[in-house]
Amino acid sequence: MTTHDDPPNPADSQLVRAARCQQVDYTPVWFMRQAGRSLPEYRELRKNTTMLEACRTPELVTEITLQPVRRLGVDAAIFFSDIVVPLQAAGVGVEIVAGVGPVIEHPVRTEADVDALPELSPEQIEDITESVRLLTAELGAKPLIGFAGAPFTLASYLIEGGPSKNHEKTKSMMIGEPALFAKLLAKLARISTTFLTTQIEAGASAVQLFDSWAGYLSAADYRQHVLPHSRNVFSALAGTNVPTIHFGVQTGELLAAMDEAGPDVVGVDYRVSLRDAAKRVDPAKALQGNLDPAMLFAPWEALQEKVADIVGAGRELPGHIFNLGHGVLPDTDPDMLRRVVDEVHRLSAR
Repeated sequence: MTTHDDPPNPADSQLVRAARCQQVDYTPVWFMRQAGRSLPEYRELRKNTTMLEACRTPELVTEITLQPVRRLGVDAAIFFSDIVVPLQAAGVGVEIVAGVGPVIEHPVRTEADVDALPELSPEQIEDITESVRLLTAELGAKPLIGFAGAPFTLASYLIEGGPSKNHEKTKSMMIGEPALFAKLLAKLARISTTFLTTQIEAGASAVQLFDSWAGYLSAADYRQHVLPHSRNVFSALAGTNVPTIHFGVQTGELLAAMDEAGPDVVGVDYRVSLRDAAKRVDPAKALQGNLDPAMLFAPWEALQEKVADIVGAGRELPGHIFNLGHGVLPDTDPDMLRRVVDEVHRLSAR
């Protein structure tokens, strides 16, 4: 129990309370990709630094993560990182190419490739520990959300050699060599778990597992080939007493299965309403989402209606965290994000 003499605790923040389906004073808000490319101060800071250098430099990670907290008034910081950081940290040759995304030096296609894929140890990511410690010291009562890519999404980057429109090599291994595919995802689940556990032990108050490419799978393929490995990540985090969030893009048809992986909160993209999503998951579970990021370019009066509808739908849930249904787009006006935060707080205040 908190007394008046205790310092404010991020474990009792509105975001953590909402994730646990406890009573909140207002609906908490954060935005995927709130830290980064839409902020002019971020672009200025990143001028002479590669993405992976920025992600592995604690002082830069701290400043970039804090920028949107200062400017937007959001209820949580999201750890500034990239899906491939744990792969790079483990020793995989990867480069983030501007306008393309992560490019893998030696794609993983054979059993020998999978066997050669290194494990990740906490000692290899001491900079991540340092970044989280610096951040939590600065954030005080405001929670920091940790971040990692899910096994399937990491696997797709490794198998394809980079981003893919159709994921044909990934799916070919998945159905043509299912035992090899399972061996790869099991290894990647351990890497994701180490990356998240390190952030939690350093002070993160919640974590989100992103499965960016899961929406390219049928529900049957997801259940057979992917679900067991995502479940292993959440099972490994169960003893940490930190709320977990699971999010994927275009995953409306997978929400029930993603819920079965075991997160505390299911993230909903903008293609499915919160009311429909609530019918597809455990009715006692909190949801996160789900304003379409493109709506932030609309006139305020029109956007206001969309925000009000999502806040209203969230009120019907046992727990709701307001977010976008995907990441902030690069040309988004930060002032519009700030207005959304203020509006969500105004509409939802008890």
